[in-house]
Amino acid sequence: MTEEQPRPPGISRKTLLRAAMVAPAVPLLVGAVPALARTPSGQPLAATPEACDDDDLTPPQMEGPYFKPGSPLRTSMVDGPGTALTLTGYVVGLACQPIAGALLDFWQADNGGNYDNVGNRFRAHQFSDAQGRFTLTAIVPGLYPGRTRHIHVKVQAPGRPILTAQLYFPNEPRNATDTLYDPALLMNVQTVGSGRQATFDFVLNVPGTPSSPSPKPPASPTPTTPSGGTWQPYVSYSVGAQVTYGGATYACQIAHTSLPGWEPPNTPALWRLR
Repeated sequence: MTEEQPRPPGISRKTLLRAAMVAPAVPLLVGAVPALARTPSGQPLAATPEACDDDDLTPPQMEGPYFKPGSPLRTSMVDGPGTALTLTGYVVGLACQPIAGALLDFWQADNGGNYDNVGNRFRAHQFSDAQGRFTLTAIVPGLYPGRTRHIHVKVQAPGRPILTAQLYFPNEPRNATDTLYDPALLMNVQTVGSGRQATFDFVLNVPGTPSSPSPKPPASPTPTTPSGGTWQPYVSYSVGAQVTYGGATYACQIAHTSLPGWEPPNTPALWRLR
């Protein structure tokens, strides 16, 4: 197993967080000297910080022209040939605590650099588990004209704003010429056999850990009307369907399956105010 790009010198808080999450929990006594975790090379890690600084927040980026709501709920979007890619990581808040039930919506180009704007090839969403972990199986995306290699993602903690970002691959020649490229969004990528394994941890602007459990789509629409009106998440809406939200009436413009955060006032592309 060879790493394609070495990590920068020093240990980041996100690296420390990952080490803490995979290690057995050990109580830290007040006044005691903590046993330091160590990297694979033996370098000691600093003690866990009390909070993640603002400069650890995952930076946002533009959505791009090919986002399409209503992606399928799944952890694998291997919908065509290409180099196998497995992406794993954590979703955490400002207290460096895992966020359970965070929505992660991924989309990317196929091996030829094309986006599926009709179906749901290479589109998927999932929710982080109780430890804030997620795993996505995909392929290394092809090169889209004018861009470096990247994966799109939207991340939303329960009841919080949506973070839209793009994840990048190390050692890509186009990284140097892509005006959107941000090294803060570089994945840590390793070659394993004929495939790739990547890691990335999302740090959201969320104080503490949301108490909401991991949301799951109900077997059928909930019969009760939410406080905001008749709009509900996890419902398949067809073009022309009407809902109420916040005292206003909206008409569906694009058929989709609703998700938390896609309320009519937040998604004017999906809903038209009547």
